[in-house]
Amino acid sequence: MSRQLERIASTRALLRGHRGGVLLAVALMLLTLVAGVGLLGLSGGFLTAAALTYGTLGTFNFFTPSAGIRGLTLARIVSRYLEKLVGHDTMLRIARDLRSWFFARALRLSPAQLGRLRTGDLLARLLDDIDAVDGLLLRATGPLLALLGIGLIGLGAVAWLHPPSAAWLALIALALAVLVPARVAWRRGAMESERAARRAALRARLHELYEGRADLAALDATAGWLARVEADAASGATLERSRRRQLADAQGLHGLVAALGLLGLLWSVAIGYTGGGLSAAHAAAIFFIAIGLFEAWSGAGLAWQALRAARASIARLDAVAGAAPAVVDPAQPEPVPAHGVLEFDAVRFAWDEGARPVLDGLSLSIAPGERVAISGDSGAGKSTLGALLLRSATAQTGRVSWGGVNLHAMAQADWYARIAWLPQNAPVFAGRVRDNLAFGAPDADDAALWAVLARVRLKTWAERIGGLDAWVGESGVTMSAGQARRLALARALVRDAPLVLLDEPTEGLDHDTADALLRELPDLLAGRSLLLITHGTLPPGLVDRHLWLRDGRLHSAPPRHDVPSL
Repeated sequence: MSRQLERIASTRALLRGHRGGVLLAVALMLLTLVAGVGLLGLSGGFLTAAALTYGTLGTFNFFTPSAGIRGLTLARIVSRYLEKLVGHDTMLRIARDLRSWFFARALRLSPAQLGRLRTGDLLARLLDDIDAVDGLLLRATGPLLALLGIGLIGLGAVAWLHPPSAAWLALIALALAVLVPARVAWRRGAMESERAARRAALRARLHELYEGRADLAALDATAGWLARVEADAASGATLERSRRRQLADAQGLHGLVAALGLLGLLWSVAIGYTGGGLSAAHAAAIFFIAIGLFEAWSGAGLAWQALRAARASIARLDAVAGAAPAVVDPAQPEPVPAHGVLEFDAVRFAWDEGARPVLDGLSLSIAPGERVAISGDSGAGKSTLGALLLRSATAQTGRVSWGGVNLHAMAQADWYARIAWLPQNAPVFAGRVRDNLAFGAPDADDAALWAVLARVRLKTWAERIGGLDAWVGESGVTMSAGQARRLALARALVRDAPLVLLDEPTEGLDHDTADALLRELPDLLAGRSLLLITHGTLPPGLVDRHLWLRDGRLHSAPPRHDVPSL
């Protein structure tokens, strides 16, 4: 299912896949409106005819209109129920597919591509924008189509009873169709885009306030950040007030035009009745049909506003989901060797065109089973080296290969199967111990999971808290920093991969815990190749080679300021 969704290129293409359910919901919506307006018109005509006939010698067909009233009442109840049932089911299906599709499309992008967006902004697109889009067809397009349909049917019924009144009613409908959308949509395209951006900025600001609350408190900067939140909220509130004011103006305009239209229609049916071309019952029916139509058409302003908001949200979703991934699989990927030499050959890479290269002619070869550490100053390019290895970035010149095969000639999934990766900020997920380990090897059995826990010295801890099905709090709040790092390392090692990439594995650990973890690494690796990216001091015997990255290249000796003076 996710593969099918991933192939859908745009939000509108995905929505077209739900047109069957939407058309059924719109048809039921139209049937509900027809039953409601018809019931109002038939009841008005029936009551008028009954009032004029009561106590006189005239005849009155009581049974046919009363049966029609009962039928329309039942039809309205049933269609209203089915409309809600089908409409909500369709909206939930659209929301489900939109979120799955957005995830699937966003995951194709490299970390560098997604890194240009704030986390709060991504959350806003995933929540606010999808909420605006999933109701597009049933809160905007659907109601507008249904209102058009009831207008045509209502005008047809009035034209059958009295053409002059139908002409007047059509003129009023035309005025409403032009004036109300014009007021609602006036400059709304740019304003809806701005409104969505402001809401995303506010969500991002709140998210960053939560994530960085400890640092903000330590720096006594919480008040200043809260002031920014209030400023973002005030800016968004201004746009919301403008939006509501436009809708209120449109509703007021609708009421004014409808009132004038009813007065003119009353004059038209009165002339028709006095001229003898229109019966009193039919005159009343026309008047009440017009009331029903005006009431139904009053929802057009809200539908137009929802349409504008959805279009702005579609543009924001497509900006992420429609972006081309920086790294794609070749049309005919080459097989990945089970073991081989990892080689960086004269690699040159810069993050932006024309910028100073981060890596400039870098070369490195790691033999099977060899352990290599790379150190360097912040910004020297250590993480860039890892990004090239993980294929989340592409070198401008040179190549990275495994067993003689260029990494970009392989399918990404096949290459990732050869890597066990521990990122610098590897998370501990809220879930069971089993769930946290299974990310590394979904098919691993319990024996394999217990074995890897024993290797990272977490078996006793896991047994004490309840075993593989014990709950682990989000971000490892129920664990010490050392235990959380060991659990993340176990997740990487449970993969039967010949190459292990560790990016700052001791980040955030105290000296004793970090030293103990590093000393155990040779036994934990069990003969696998290791590329260790670190800025810390390494215990003797951990690696076969320790290289330093500076000026875009690797050197066998540390920079002079790292050499202790005698």
